[in-house]
Amino acid sequence: MVYPEDGAIDVLTAADSYHAVKDAMEAAGFKPDHAEITFRADNDIKVEGDTALQVKKLLDMLEDLDDVQDVFSNADLGADAYA
Repeated sequence: MVYPEDGAIDVLTAADSYHAVKDAMEAAGFKPDHAEITFRADNDIKVEGDTALQVKKLLDMLEDLDDVQDVFSNADLGADAYA
């Protein structure tokens, strides 16, 4: 994905290819601002209405916990959770 506002890009690859892809991009002159291996859901689940609001609230509460470093979800909350 390319972000036109600042030219940043997201590169997605299999975890076992991470270092090779990162090294190749750096060799081509691209210096990452941030690079990591992260979990990504294979399929998103559409969540709407009150359920979307509840899921958003739960995710926010988990992120606010001091012992939690990252929160991953495959919920596609859409605009319902941000209304």
